[in-house]
Amino acid sequence: MTFDPERVDFVGLHGDEEVANQLLQYLKHQPPEVLSRVAQTVSPEIKQIISQNVQGLIGVLPNDGFNVQVTTDRENLAGLLASAMMTGYFLRQMEQRMEMEVSLSASFGSLSDDVD
Repeated sequence: MTFDPERVDFVGLHGDEEVANQLLQYLKHQPPEVLSRVAQTVSPEIKQIISQNVQGLIGVLPNDGFNVQVTTDRENLAGLLASAMMTGYFLRQMEQRMEMEVSLSASFGSLSDDVD
């Protein structure tokens, strides 16, 4: 999975808005290898949640009985992409928080065992 921000037309960001958007500028200056490596660090659980979220937004019918095509305009597709990205960022932060809490509780648990 690769992400090349130079090839993506970010709808609604033109001229002065694009220059003012620091995140967009940052993404455009990242090598594709870096962005690909970041995308690969996402856990399978996060991928599953994002997939279910996107499927819920666009609707899903079983593949065995339907030939589904989704049609939308660029603005709605950009909104869907932004929603998926924000969901991914949020979930990754929550995953890191959960890992930290588990690690801290394990550390405090071993400390209380040492005190006894």
